[in-house]
This record gives sequence, C-alpha cells and structure tokens, in this order.
Amino acid sequence: MAIPYGRQSVDEDDIAEVVRVLRGDWLTQGPDVAAFEEEFAAACDAPHAVAFSSGTAALHGAAFAAGVGPGDTVVTSAITFAASANCAAYLGATPVFADIDPVTWNVSAETCAAAGAARARAVIPVHFAGLPAPIAEIRAAVGDGAAIIEDAAHAVGAHVDGVPVGSCEHSDMAIFSFHPVKTMTTGEGGMVTTRDPELRDRLIRFRTHGIVAAPDTPGEGGWFQEQHDLGFNYRLTDIQAALGRSQLRKVGGFVTRRNEIAARYREGLGDVDGLVLAPPAPPGSLHAHHLFVVWLEAGADARRALYDRLRAAGVLVQVHYVPVYRHPWYRETYGYAPGLCPDAERYYAGCLSLPCFPALTDAEQDHVIGEIHAALGA
Repeated sequence: MAIPYGRQSVDEDDIAEVVRVLRGDWLTQGPDVAAFEEEFAAACDAPHAVAFSSGTAALHGAAFAAGVGPGDTVVTSAITFAASANCAAYLGATPVFADIDPVTWNVSAETCAAAGAARARAVIPVHFAGLPAPIAEIRAAVGDGAAIIEDAAHAVGAHVDGVPVGSCEHSDMAIFSFHPVKTMTTGEGGMVTTRDPELRDRLIRFRTHGIVAAPDTPGEGGWFQEQHDLGFNYRLTDIQAALGRSQLRKVGGFVTRRNEIAARYREGLGDVDGLVLAPPAPPGSLHAHHLFVVWLEAGADARRALYDRLRAAGVLVQVHYVPVYRHPWYRETYGYAPGLCPDAERYYAGCLSLPCFPALTDAEQDHVIGEIHAALGA
C-alpha cells in the first residue's frame, strides 16, 4: 500500500460532530462557525478569528483588509504555495519575492528588507513546513509602514517561547489553512486571526459579499442590508466548522506525533552523507512539522533519482515548492526570470518532502528510512 506524504486523521468523534450538524437546523454560517472562531482565537491567544472557505480565501481576505490594491507591492517568500503571492495579484498589486535563509528555509528580516519590504503595502512571511518564522525581527526591520500578514498555513499548533503562532503579537493578521494534509482539517477551510477589531470587521464583510445588515436605516426595516465592499462568498459552513472544532481539540496530540516522527527521521537518517535534514525549531519553540523536508546536496539529478525510486517503492514523496516566480504566469505577467532568489533556487534543486502525518506507523516510517539508505548507499 502506498504511503502518501500527508493524510488527514479523522475519527469517529469527528464524524459524530458532522452528523450532529447535518441533523440540526443550520448547515452554513450558523452557531458552529461562530463557536469555531471563538475557540480557534482562544487557542491562538488572539482576540479575534474569522473563518473562511479556504486558506487561499483567507489570504485574499487578509490582503484586502490590509488595504492592498493597484500600485502596491507585497513581499512574500519565494518558497511557498502560489496562493501566498496570488492574494496580492488578485487585488491588482505586484508580488515581490524575498529569498530564503539557507539554514531555516524561512524568509528573514534581512531577505525581506532586501526585497523592499519597507516600501511594501504588506509583507507575508511564511512559516514554512511549520517552523515559526522570525516575525518579531521582520516587524523591527519593516517598521509600521507595511502590514505584516503571517502565512501560518503550515503552522497550526506551533509556538515561539510559548506564544502560539497566530497570536499576532508582532503582526497585523495571521492566516491558517485546514486542507486535509495540514495539521488539522475542515475538508477545505481557513482562518484569519487578528488583534484589530477594524480588521476583523473588514474580514467579515469581505467573506460575505461585502454586505452588512443595516436594519436601522431610516425608512427601512429588519430585512435591509447594504453592500459596502466588493466582497466574495468565502463563507465556511457549519458542517466544516463542526469538523474543525473537533479537530482543534486534537491539535496538541497531532503536533506531538508529528514531532515524534521528525525525531525518528533525525535518528534514522542523520548518518546519510549528503542529506541535509529539516531544520529544527530553536530551543523554547515548537515546530508544527506540517512537512518533513530533506535536501540533497548533490542537487537536481540526485533528487529526481531518489524521487523516482521512492515513488516506485510506494513512498509518495513530494516537492515543496517550485519558486513561485518561476511559474509561467509569473514569468509572463511580471517578467520574473530564474535566478531571482539564489538560495531559493539552490533549495528547490535538492528538496524532497517525506511522509509526515499522525497516522504514519513506525513500520511505514522504517520502510521510508530503509529505502533512502538503500538508494543513497548509507
């Protein structure tokens, strides 16, 4: 049986919660959405959380709430899923790419500054693979001129010195994804946390067509509503929120198991020459380990050979990610060319994501480790 790089963990408690909603009166935007938002905000130690239909929608909403528009630039990591940059393009702004730190594979204050973050409307640092990015340092380097939107799609359950990712201590907003391969799932879904009630209100309007109830308008009644923004239907359903609430209660266990898997990879692969293992979290912080990435010093040809061999052996490894600016749409639209971010290019040439999810068994992981040893001669 094939071993995927990621897979959801859904149990009978999760199913029962979804069935409870299906048997009730509300299917969309009912009490479970509100409860999910409240519980997620509390888990992140943030005052506000706004649910969205996907992590991509959450990014779009956060960029809108930050005032991103035509003529603006938005800085994000070169190594991320395209949605981290697309949210700027959706609003007519220009995505600009910061190189990664070759040790952490996250952006740094220095790489964001070099990409022009101080002149940007927003900066979107990515907590790549679940390793917390240096948000406090980025805020200090950028100043208050740019909004900071943490892309925490990989980092549910991570923390820095005990402060949860998503608390927004040093940022304006943080976005999360609940896709099935992430730490927790709602099927599809996303969330934005913030400390700013005005941003919360803009987010709520944006996910609901830009429409707000206005029953006190003179001459109107309880039915009356007005569109204040050009928003979208980015609403999460109560069905998804019920699953999310159940999954949220298990995040601690999910993250603990992911870190156990990461530790077994470090023990089992630490002696393989030419194989660099995913950077650990610094002391006092917690890595969410959405991904466990290894990097082959030998480069692209060696990575392709290992990828093909592992896939043939039923180990469905993946590559995260092609530098965003190398995608055809970005090349054709903005004129970006290969080589823009040298450390991102070097990382991409050798990276490979190994299976890492709570239900991965020790026997399955031993199979992965054994195949890598056999392939690389260690």
